[in-house]
Amino acid sequence: MASSTVSFVIITGLSGAGKSFAIKCFEDIGYFCVDNLPTTLIPTFAELTSRSTRDIRNVALGIDVREGEYLPHLLEALQELRRRNHRVEVLFLEAGEEALVRRYHESRRKHPLAGNGNILDGIRAERKALAQFREIADRIVDTSTLTVHQFKDLLIELYGTPKTRPGLATSLVSFGYKHGIPYDADLVFDARFLPNPHFVDGLRTLDGRDPAVGEYIFRHDESRQFLTRLQDLLTFLLPFYRREGKAYLTIAVGCTGGRHRSVALVEALRQFLESQSLPPMVVHRDLDRE
Repeated sequence: MASSTVSFVIITGLSGAGKSFAIKCFEDIGYFCVDNLPTTLIPTFAELTSRSTRDIRNVALGIDVREGEYLPHLLEALQELRRRNHRVEVLFLEAGEEALVRRYHESRRKHPLAGNGNILDGIRAERKALAQFREIADRIVDTSTLTVHQFKDLLIELYGTPKTRPGLATSLVSFGYKHGIPYDADLVFDARFLPNPHFVDGLRTLDGRDPAVGEYIFRHDESRQFLTRLQDLLTFLLPFYRREGKAYLTIAVGCTGGRHRSVALVEALRQFLESQSLPPMVVHRDLDRE
């Protein structure tokens, strides 16, 4: 039986960042999933999968620090998969220390590297142990501020349907500076100098997706000029990112709270990119935060 090409997503990252939940999501969208397969067995598993009568085309493998002595062999396994012409993507999940500590306290689970120490020591040891895998990751997702519903929507958007265009996948993220800059942002733009609808009666309780908020923001010349310059910059940059083989580009726009100005700008940039046949993934990270 002839072997076929398989797409592999290697899900790794920090314990507590959402790997187990991610694997469940991948199962829901049709991936064949295996958690903590010893890394030395990955090439053999790939061979069996590619020859399976089940016609398996998409596989997600969960790999974490519990691999122990097998973990250093992951890089060799990935090279072997690529040598066999399989498509391989590494998805690295992470979160801030505060979020991870809170999750462990809420779940009452023990961190795999905490030993007799505290959770924070385990988190820092794990971050160091996985540093090389973060460096080779094709996509890094910070789950610190994501709800499980937002996280699932993000994974479905990224992996649930065939990509309609090859090459660069662009994400637009609105955020509030008071909640921190997104860790995975490639480009960050500050919209805090624009007129703020938060101080306008009737607009404060709305968000930047509402036409009334957008109308207020873009009636001001500086807002229109800022949007035009962002569009011109992206028109200039995107072809060069594609030429260099960059797979993902995350563009973040921030305002104070992440509810009005940044959201309106991201929605305007969404329309612009769609008009260029480059539909982006859009995340309004802080829309529901106070």
